[in-house]
Amino acid sequence: MTARIDKSRLPSRHVTEGPARAPHRSYFYAMGLTEEEIHQPWVGVATCWNEAAPCNITLNRQAQAVKAGVKAAGGTPREFTTITVTDGIAMGHEGMRSSLASRDAIADTVELTMRGHCYDALVGLAGCDKSLPGMMMAMVRLNVPSVFIYGGSILPGRLHGEDVTVQDVFEAVGKHQAGNLSDAELAILERVACPGAGACGAQYTANTMACVSEAMGLALLNSSGAPAPYESRDHYGRTSGEAVLRLIEKNIRARDIVTRKSLENAARIVACTGGSTNAALHLPAIAHEAGIDFDLFDVTDIMRDTPYFCDLRPGGKYVAKDLYEVGGVPVVLKELRKLGLLHEDCITASCRTLGEELDDIRGDADGRVIYPAATPLTATGGVVGLRGNLAPDGAIVKVAGMTEEEQVFTGPARVFESEEEAFEAVRARAYEAGEVIVIRNEGPAGGPGMREMLATTAAISGQGMGKKVALITDGRFSGATRGFCVGHVGPEAAHGGPIALLRNGDLVTIDAIKGEISVALGDGELATRHVAWSGPRPTQYATGAIWKFAKLVGGARWGAVTHPGAKAEKHIYMDQ
Repeated sequence: MTARIDKSRLPSRHVTEGPARAPHRSYFYAMGLTEEEIHQPWVGVATCWNEAAPCNITLNRQAQAVKAGVKAAGGTPREFTTITVTDGIAMGHEGMRSSLASRDAIADTVELTMRGHCYDALVGLAGCDKSLPGMMMAMVRLNVPSVFIYGGSILPGRLHGEDVTVQDVFEAVGKHQAGNLSDAELAILERVACPGAGACGAQYTANTMACVSEAMGLALLNSSGAPAPYESRDHYGRTSGEAVLRLIEKNIRARDIVTRKSLENAARIVACTGGSTNAALHLPAIAHEAGIDFDLFDVTDIMRDTPYFCDLRPGGKYVAKDLYEVGGVPVVLKELRKLGLLHEDCITASCRTLGEELDDIRGDADGRVIYPAATPLTATGGVVGLRGNLAPDGAIVKVAGMTEEEQVFTGPARVFESEEEAFEAVRARAYEAGEVIVIRNEGPAGGPGMREMLATTAAISGQGMGKKVALITDGRFSGATRGFCVGHVGPEAAHGGPIALLRNGDLVTIDAIKGEISVALGDGELATRHVAWSGPRPTQYATGAIWKFAKLVGGARWGAVTHPGAKAEKHIYMDQ
């Protein structure tokens, strides 16, 4: 238990202290709180619990362990929930337009709840792709003492003696469409691929951002590894609840933890684990909340000189459970440390530096899931930034598991105005080997919502064409996407970027080794086409949350953010 904390400078004093707050305290007594509990520090325990998908279904139970830790350390926990849009459910239809917007809605609603009730600190639990960065964005925006905890990954399914994941089901749809998988075989696979609670099990976006939370210092070391069904997750919940009281006592806030250096540590772990390209969207957004300039190119520059040494799906063989069983994120960070690639002086949620935390880690690379960093799978990271006359504001491609020969592609463009149009063409096999499939009008503003293209890319893979075509889009890709797929092309089509000017047959070159993406058109031709461009494609979203998101959202290079960020801040919540 921590020493009694002086509340005279904490936000909760505005609702608990002094005669004028008697009406407020009457509400608290109505909920069974004691006088002692009312006058302790107040900790918001925020979860994204819902019944939408297995990624979030255990968060309610895990929150109880967090609350027990807060109480044991002398704080008063107050649990609340926010939304989640789960990408696996939203994938391949109009629902995916809600996905990226949900990240900012999560950050906004956590912020509003914390501000409205004057909570002093935050422990946030999240389990799906956008809920992880959304929760971390709220922590940094509020700049309160904060601890993040991941809900844990799903266990792999088993079929014919092999591990299977939801990625196999998406790709099975393509095999089924190609006549290479029967109805019965597809039905069996869909029943066994996801055997219980937890987020998608490979190094897709959720597990990537879970690794980020540890490397960046907002999560306690090793807290993200245990799969969701493991009862040992309760231990991490309790210790996270205890840790946040120590942060309050020492006045260590989220922006003390999230610094330029810790963001660089986070980008390192994305690279060496072959993580999701979506990290290059979320890390700049988290940085924005702290007022730090850290865009797509900052992320990919770090990835360029970081070795890729964790053999994780979708580019490799293993899933999150396997990584946990060989030591998890701490062992990966130790390997980065051996190469001098970590900023060890970064403070973490434990109140100790990252270096001090790693000093206590005894595990080493097993050579199977985690290779020694000195003898990596490849010398550079699994994610590459691209730039050229087709993407002046950049683009990104995941190359984990690809050979050098597979990382250069030149072919004629086959242009589609939406994901649906492209998916129908893929389903009908109305494309040719050697082509570059272009899906535009799917950016943050133009989509709107910057949808993921997993249904299309998985269908291509399922048809056996994953290495025979390339695909570029101003939208995004799932962390489960594989093949030569370039996303985040900027400026997006809706903002008049060069991708809006492409025509069928234009020769496109993608070179992930040089970091270039270009179209064989001169500046004059591009300028002529821009003058003739008819403007953004109209959408049906003329009202509501998605309309608001489209009006506010900025470019993918800077994280697709929707407000000015900490640089425009005039007061700090904790100091009000």
